[in-house]
Amino acid sequence: MAALPTPDRGWFKSSRSSDNAACVEVRFVGGAVDVRDTKDRSGPVLAFDGHSWVSFLTGLKTDTTS
Repeated sequence: MAALPTPDRGWFKSSRSSDNAACVEVRFVGGAVDVRDTKDRSGPVLAFDGHSWVSFLTGLKTDTTS
């Protein structure tokens, strides 16, 4: 995962996000997935490969702590 500067294109929030400021935005670029904080859109971007992103989502869906 790397912090990269990036133009403001193709970003979206989940339709399940509320209007509070505690959200992240995601975009798919080639085989990578970029993630950034909606409160700091000019800040750092985390870039994940596709396999890591799928593993992350799988972990969220199977999390039993919440």
